Order: sequence, then structure tokens, then C-alpha cells
Amino acid sequence: MSEVQHPFELLQSIARRCRQHAAGLPAQTEVKAQWSGIGFRLANLNFVAPMGEVAEILPVPNYTQLPGVQSWVKGIANVRGRLLPIMDLPTFLGHQLASTRKSRRILVVEHGELFSGLVVDEVMGMQHFPVDGYSDQIPRNTPEALQSFLTGSYEREDGRWLIFSLYALAEHPSFSKVAV
Repeated sequence: MSEVQHPFELLQSIARRCRQHAAGLPAQTEVKAQWSGIGFRLANLNFVAPMGEVAEILPVPNYTQLPGVQSWVKGIANVRGRLLPIMDLPTFLGHQLASTRKSRRILVVEHGELFSGLVVDEVMGMQHFPVDGYSDQIPRNTPEALQSFLTGSYEREDGRWLIFSLYALAEHPSFSKVAV
């Protein structure tokens, strides 16, 4: 006949067997701080907008053109019952859209009284950068029209990504002058 174990001894036996068969802890790895933003492309340059400045990303909706506005104001669209002005960001900055309509996207910015959709050539989704890759220096070859909206850049193995502030764009005096 087998000997009857007391409950406490049984628990100790189970604990001993668990420790014998337990896998080791995962190796300790150093976690590097990262900064994240929404990556997009304009005129073959890579940009990243701070996460908090992009309210939404949309495919280019059907819109109605408006008379008497700047060439970079594409029109106005009804997005879920809300009127969204559509602005062609490359044209505003003195460039042309470089992509086909299929790859273009809208970055929606909502800042203060401004609610607007910015057409960009392509959105590359969320991008992550090691914080130590940040530089507040704007590269010398950056077009003058962009410099008011850039707050720095991140260097990564796939190249330099310029940080584009949608809020700085929204606050820029020439962006609010849409009438011809």
C-alpha cells in the first residue's frame, strides 16, 4: 500500500517537479527607446508625421471642385457626413504629385479650427525610429518650401526620414489663404 501524503507535502512535491521541468527565463535584452510616426512619401522624399498629428488616413475620396480657389485646393468631400477640404500637399509645396491615383492617400489633420485632408503620394504606415537616431539638423539639400514644416529627421538603415509637422502646416499663414 502506498503511503498517504499530507496536502502540504504534496504541494512541495509539485513545486519541486515544476522547478525541474521549467524552461529558463528569456535572455535579457536591452530595450531601446523608440519614436513612432506615420510615414509618407512626397516627390520621392520620405517623411514621417508625429502620430498625434494625423487624425486619420483615407483613400482619396470623390470630391467636388470649388471655384475661385488656389490650384492646390482640390475640392471638398463628404466623409461620414462631415465636409473635408481636400488639399494637394505636393502642389502647395511647389511640386507635382508623383504617383498614380491608386497609391495616393489622404492624411487628415485636425488642429484647432482646421479640419483638412492632405493628398500625399503614398502612405507607408507606422514607422519606428530609435530615439538616438534623431537629428534636429535639416539636410542642406532640402527644398526651401519644406523647411518651415520640418522639425528634424531620423536616420535609419533605409535612409533619412524628415519629420513633417502637420500642425506647423496648419498654422502657416499661406495655408489658410485658399481664395485666389
